[in-house]
Amino acid sequence: MNNKRGQALTEYILIIALISVLAITLVNLFGGYLKDSITKTGCNLNDQEYVAGKKPGQAYCKVEDEDE
Repeated sequence: MNNKRGQALTEYILIIALISVLAITLVNLFGGYLKDSITKTGCNLNDQEYVAGKKPGQAYCKVEDEDE
């Protein structure tokens, strides 16, 4: 009877480990795109120009000159 309780706990740990590995993999793959999307939103909110980077995750906000 105790053996089944330990088996269930092991299965839960394996499921949690699998979900964790999957989540980390997805963040590594799509993290740059997510960062760019948040940067773009921040630029729009602060009235700054969005400048796309060469690679995902390298975008930045450029302050617009008020002199022009």
